[in-house]
Amino acid sequence: MPIKEILKEAREKMQKTEQVLLHEFAGIRTGKASPTLVENVMAEVYGSQMRIRELAAITTPEPRILVITPWDASTVHAIEKAIQKANLGLNPSVDGKIIRIVFPELSTERREEFKKVARKMAEEARVAVRHVRRDAIERLKKEAKAGGVGEDEEKHAEKEVQKLTDDFIKKIDEHLAHKEEEIMTV
Repeated sequence: MPIKEILKEAREKMQKTEQVLLHEFAGIRTGKASPTLVENVMAEVYGSQMRIRELAAITTPEPRILVITPWDASTVHAIEKAIQKANLGLNPSVDGKIIRIVFPELSTERREEFKKVARKMAEEARVAVRHVRRDAIERLKKEAKAGGVGEDEEKHAEKEVQKLTDDFIKKIDEHLAHKEEEIMTV
């Protein structure tokens, strides 16, 4: 496999890791209501597990209120139970055919807990990026042993992989700093 392909694949994997981290960060509660907090919660309906986003429209009519409108009114109570079981610290209330979730102000202790969760997610993303780096360097070395790449090209490509890794870890740290600031904003 040519060096360019190895580098391209490493970059794509690192970008996917960054996207996954951003999606996970969206699920961390701040003072504002966000549909991403509940969209992936699994509810038991029709004899199987389904995500809430597949069962209902999720809107935020006000900054601290989340409204879930199921497409099938018979799923309201299943969705309510799923949100309660998800242990998100949310208290859904059924109002006819819709579910309302009002977000209380977060305490300082709770904000600190969310910061720790965000840091853990960021560290997992950094580890994933480093795994991509390790795999790419191993593949470069195999390519060099097979004779497809010269030693100078291999060293240059390893530096490229390291630069990519440093760039993505820096991005992850920036996303983490932004998320921590968002969590601590009252």
